[in-house]
Amino acid sequence: MSASAHCIFCKIVRGEIPAIKVYEDDLTLAFMDIQPASPGHTLVISKAHAPTLLDIAEVDLLAVTVTTQRIAGAVQQALVPDGIRINQFNGTAAGQTVLHYHVHIIPMWEGQKIGAHGRAPADPDALKALAARIRDALQA
Repeated sequence: MSASAHCIFCKIVRGEIPAIKVYEDDLTLAFMDIQPASPGHTLVISKAHAPTLLDIAEVDLLAVTVTTQRIAGAVQQALVPDGIRINQFNGTAAGQTVLHYHVHIIPMWEGQKIGAHGRAPADPDALKALAARIRDALQA
């Protein structure tokens, strides 16, 4: 069985497990991180399975980059953070917990401690509300 058959992000792409989607096109998907480092923490993934930056096809990398910029702009407009962290990790030693290329968009406010990813699940209703605000900003 291929690596993508067991990949949680590939399962989200295939609709086998749910996600709170923010945006989707032919090559990319953006959805809320269920264990956010900050309210509004959004993930952007390539629909094609590639473990890291070193593995992803150029066309998919470019698509993820464009979607990341678009979603970050919507997060800025919707949530009005003082800054936005854009993180991307390659390999478990670097902190990558899902071996499928993805980018973290993490809104930050002055005085906010930098949260650690993966510590506690967020309230699904709160995630849905944040996703709706970000989707609305995409359409504005």
